[in-house]
Amino acid sequence: MRHLASRLQKIDELTRRDHYYLEDGDHCYFFGEYTAGEGHAYSATNQLIHNLKKTMDKRGTPQWRYKGIAIAEAARLLRSAVKPEARVTFVPIPPSKAKDDPLYDNRLVQILQATCESRPAECRELLLQRQSVAAAHLSDVRPTPDEVAANYRIDESLADPAPETIFLIDDVLTTGCHFKAAERVLRERFPRANIVGMFIARRVPKSVDPEFEVLDE
Repeated sequence: MRHLASRLQKIDELTRRDHYYLEDGDHCYFFGEYTAGEGHAYSATNQLIHNLKKTMDKRGTPQWRYKGIAIAEAARLLRSAVKPEARVTFVPIPPSKAKDDPLYDNRLVQILQATCESRPAECRELLLQRQSVAAAHLSDVRPTPDEVAANYRIDESLADPAPETIFLIDDVLTTGCHFKAAERVLRERFPRANIVGMFIARRVPKSVDPEFEVLDE
């Protein structure tokens, strides 16, 4: 990618199997690996993601400041990865809550605004949720890309001029469902745009040491 300045890790044929909705032609990048089922102390990436995902009901508590620190660190990572002169449009993948929901979390918007500061790149919240839904990781049944896309809409007040290069941003790449849904809606509206996924981390499954695994006899 001509707009990338530092060496991000790219989702390839080996890592794509962990994100089963992604296809061969998708261009997705990430900075670190978030290990599912482990706490914040497991790794620096786990700590970053846990702090980013602190929910809005934690506002005003002593731990809230760690969310701010994580937002600044995520912005630093993105700034290091994108050339300062790049004229790209950053679009956050919508959170589970609609903008009028008291629990709406604009952490990605904050990250991208800091990323674009004093640069020609721009942040546009082009995608919005029609209505709030349960967070995918808290639901017993995960939605499909079709179901997610049906709940997205374009904010037409931000649609002009049409973006040429879109960096779709989220904190964690899991199945790839939300990326594919967002990509589809954006591509229908902006068919000439080049769309790339960028993630603070990709989720990897918790490893099991076979030496200590308990087997049924």
